[in-house]
Amino acid sequence: MKHRKTNYTILGLVLPAAILLAWQLATSGGYVSSVILPSPEKFLEKFFSLVESGILWKNLSVSFARVLKGYAIGAVLGIVIGIGVGQSRMIDGFLGTTIGVLRSIPIIGWIPLIILWAGIGEASKLIVIAMATFFSVWVNTVEGIRNVDSELLEVAVMFEKDFPTVLWRVILPAATPGIITGLRLGISNAWKAVVTAELLAASSGLGYMISYAREMAQPAVVLIGVLIIGLVGWLLDIILVRLQKHLVSWNTGEE
Repeated sequence: MKHRKTNYTILGLVLPAAILLAWQLATSGGYVSSVILPSPEKFLEKFFSLVESGILWKNLSVSFARVLKGYAIGAVLGIVIGIGVGQSRMIDGFLGTTIGVLRSIPIIGWIPLIILWAGIGEASKLIVIAMATFFSVWVNTVEGIRNVDSELLEVAVMFEKDFPTVLWRVILPAATPGIITGLRLGISNAWKAVVTAELLAASSGLGYMISYAREMAQPAVVLIGVLIIGLVGWLLDIILVRLQKHLVSWNTGEE
């Protein structure tokens, strides 16, 4: 099994290595202008320059802090409202349609209106991130709650358990896989949303760094920002996957 995992890991490195090789050949052979795409050497040189100057860490930490705050708000609201909609037909009737319609609107479509309402400060960015998180968490929480095995609920009723006990001991544990899936999608959407918000209105953050570098014709910085965004998003998803395996190990038979 370990040998097979090692082979898969090596296989996953083939495409990045091929892209790096093609990148080197394209730039060293003069097929692509350095104004459009810097050479790997220039890319690394600029990367270490940004690290040493602290510019990269500063912008990354600003974006990450925004994501954590907005994500926490959106995730909590998504879970709480999702539980309510999933458990109560009255709440579903009251909120379900409205949230369903709002969920169909792209986040980027909300940004101009949010900026008009909340300005270009931190509040507008947190609202954008929270909204991007909320809808993913909400829809998966609702589905997770509604897909709880009815036999489990019947057993709880048979033993005359009150609703809080049923919710904490039966419903939420059974709905955990769906909720975690929503949280995974939520963090991915939150990370994309913060970059989008920073591209449009910000004075710091990875999105701002990319936008400023584009205006200054610095393709290496733009590329560094894009790759950092992808890498951080990938690492966050890995963390949530591990958390998911840990929390639902009882459901998969893993220890």
